[in-house]
Amino acid sequence: MNSFFLYVVTILFLSTTVGVAQVIHVKSPNGKIDMVVENGARMEWSVKHENTEVITLSAISLKLGSGLVLGNNAKIVSVKELKVNTTFATPLYKKKMVVDEYNQLTVTFKGDFGLILRAYNDGVAYRFFTAQKGKIIIESEEANFNFSKDHKAFVPYVRDLREKDMYSSAFESTYDEILLSKFVKDSLAISPLLVDLGNGKKAAIIEAELDDYPGMFLTINKQNNQGLQGVFAHYPKEERLGGYNNMNYMVSKRELYIAKTNGTRNYPWRAIIISESDKDLANNDMVQKLSAPSQIADESWIKPGKVAWDWWNDWNISKVDFKAGINTETYKYYIDFASKNHIEYVIIDEGWSEETDMMKISPNMNIEEIINYGKQKNVGIILWASWYAVNQVLDDAFSKYSKMGVKGFKIDFIDRDDQKMVKSLYNVAKKAASYKLFIDFHGMYKPTGIQRTYPNIVNFEGVKGLENAKWTPNDDMPHYETSIPFIRMLAGPMDYTPGAMRNATRSDFRPSNSLPMSQGTRSHQLGMFVIYEAPLQMMADSPTAYMNEQESTTFISQIPTTFDETIALDGKVGEYIALARKKGDKWYVGGLTNWSPREMKIDLTFLDKGSYSAEIFKDGINANKNATDYKREIIKVKNTDKLTLNMANGGGFAIIISPEK
Repeated sequence: MNSFFLYVVTILFLSTTVGVAQVIHVKSPNGKIDMVVENGARMEWSVKHENTEVITLSAISLKLGSGLVLGNNAKIVSVKELKVNTTFATPLYKKKMVVDEYNQLTVTFKGDFGLILRAYNDGVAYRFFTAQKGKIIIESEEANFNFSKDHKAFVPYVRDLREKDMYSSAFESTYDEILLSKFVKDSLAISPLLVDLGNGKKAAIIEAELDDYPGMFLTINKQNNQGLQGVFAHYPKEERLGGYNNMNYMVSKRELYIAKTNGTRNYPWRAIIISESDKDLANNDMVQKLSAPSQIADESWIKPGKVAWDWWNDWNISKVDFKAGINTETYKYYIDFASKNHIEYVIIDEGWSEETDMMKISPNMNIEEIINYGKQKNVGIILWASWYAVNQVLDDAFSKYSKMGVKGFKIDFIDRDDQKMVKSLYNVAKKAASYKLFIDFHGMYKPTGIQRTYPNIVNFEGVKGLENAKWTPNDDMPHYETSIPFIRMLAGPMDYTPGAMRNATRSDFRPSNSLPMSQGTRSHQLGMFVIYEAPLQMMADSPTAYMNEQESTTFISQIPTTFDETIALDGKVGEYIALARKKGDKWYVGGLTNWSPREMKIDLTFLDKGSYSAEIFKDGINANKNATDYKREIIKVKNTDKLTLNMANGGGFAIIISPEK
C-alpha cells in the first residue's frame, strides 16, 4: 500500500474515532495539489495548490426526486485507490498522444451511491455515481466553488437569450473581468470560467463527460458573495418552434427536476484546472483526460481540413458571368477555388433547403450536381441544417445525403443544454458516424468531451466568433481573441471562423454584411489558423477576396488543422499568446496580441538539430495605419536562434518552419 493511500486511511480512522467529520485527501502525483472531502452532516470539498487556497469548503450533493439528499449524513462503506500513469492516442487533436497521470479514490457510501475523486498535476475533478435499480429522478444538484478571497474573475455571462427562457441562448459571450463580488445578481454565466488566484496562478471551473444530463451554468453564491455555484436547466415539459427565424425548438414549460435517468450511472465531472502560468492554460488536456474513449472503431474516414465558407462573405464574388448567390453556379465557383488552393471542403450554408424541412431543396440548387462536381475536383461538400430540421428526419436525411456523397453536416440553432438536448446530440453524433458523416455543431454549448467519444464531431461553436464582425461595432475583439485560447479553448475546439482579408485598425473598423472586415491586422488573422484548435477550420472570406490576396491564401492552405505536438511558448490572458505546433517534420508557430503593440521573442529550442527554412508572415511597418499591411520573408534558422517579432496594434504573426532537404 502506498503512502498516499495510507494517509487517507489514517485520517479516516482518526476522524471517525473522535466523532468529527471524516476527512479524505487525494494528492496529485507531484504532491502540489491536495483535494479534500469532509464528510459530516454535509459533504464538502476543498482544494489547495501548495500554499494557495484554490477552493475553500464547498458543499456538494445530489437531491433525488424522493427528497433524499445524497451527500447529507453519508456513511462511508469503502474507499478504493487507483493510481494511473498512461497515455492514449488522439489522432484528431492538437497532439497525437495525451499523458494521463492521476491519483484516484472511489468512495462508496451507504445507500448505493458514491464519489470518484481525481487529482492530476494540473487540476482536480470529482463526480457522483449511483447504483440504484431502474430509473431515478435528479431533482437538483449542489455544486459549489467557494474562494477564500474576492478574486478577479473572467465572467462569460449568458447573453443573446432566445425569447424569455434563461436556459436558451447562443452560448456566446465576451468576458467581464470583475471581482467575484461584482457578479451580477440573478444572472448566469457559462463555463469555462477563469478565476485569478494571484501570484500568477489561475483556476478554471469546467465540466466534462456531460452525457444524458444537463450542462452546468454558474451563478454567484449569495451566502458568501465570493463563490460560485452550479445551476442546471430543468427538464423540458413542453416545446414549440420559435426563436430565431422560427428555427429554434423552444422550451415553453419545464419540469420541477433536472434529469430523469438510469439509476446506475456516473454523473458528469466537476473539475478545476489549476495553472502556475497563463501559457499552460493554452495547452491543457483536462477535458480529453476526463472523457470517455472513442466509440467509433474505425476512424480512418474522418478527414479534418479547411473549408471554403459562403455565409460570412455573403456569397459576394465578382468578375463572374452569373448572379452570385445560393445557386449551383456559385457553388461550382467555390469548388474551383477550393480545388485550386488545396482546400478540402466547401460548405453550403443556410438557404439550400427549407429551414425546417431539409428534404425540400431549393429549385436554384442541384445538390447532386454540386457534389459530383466536387468529387471531380477532390473537394468534399458539407451541408448546413438546423437541429430541429435534422431531428425530424434524422435517419432519412443522413441516409439520403450520405448516399449522394455529402461528407458532413453543420448543425445549427441548438441553443440549449438541458438533458433532452444533450442526449439528442449524442444520438445525432452516433447516427452520423453510422453513415460516415462528420458533424460541426453550431449554436452549441461548449464541448465537454463528446469530441473524444465521437471524434466525428470535428468542431463546435460556443464562441463569439468572427461572424459578429458583421453586425457588432463595439466589442473589443483583439482582447477577446487573446482571451479565448486560455479560457474557452480549455473545453475543446472552437469554430471561430478566421481568415478575413479586409482588416481594420480600431478607428477604421465598421460592421458590414456584404463586405465584412476584422479588427486587427492581416497577420493577426493568419496567426489564428495556428492558435485556434479546429479540426474542421472555416476560411471566412470569399474566393474573390482570397484570390486578390493569393500570397496569404497560399500560406493559409499549408497550415494543418490537427497536429502531432503542441508547445505553449508564451502568453497572458487577454494580452498576447504564442504557440508552436508540429505536424510531421514541420513546425507551425502563431502569435496574437490585443490592441497593444509588443515585441515578442520566439526561442526556437523546440526544433531538433539541423537547418530549417522559416516562412514568416508578420505585421508590416505601416500596419498601425493600414491593418492589411504585412511582410512575408523566408529566412534560414536553427534551434539555437531566437526570432524577434514586432506586433502592431491588434497584430500577430504566423510561421511555417520546414527542415531543409
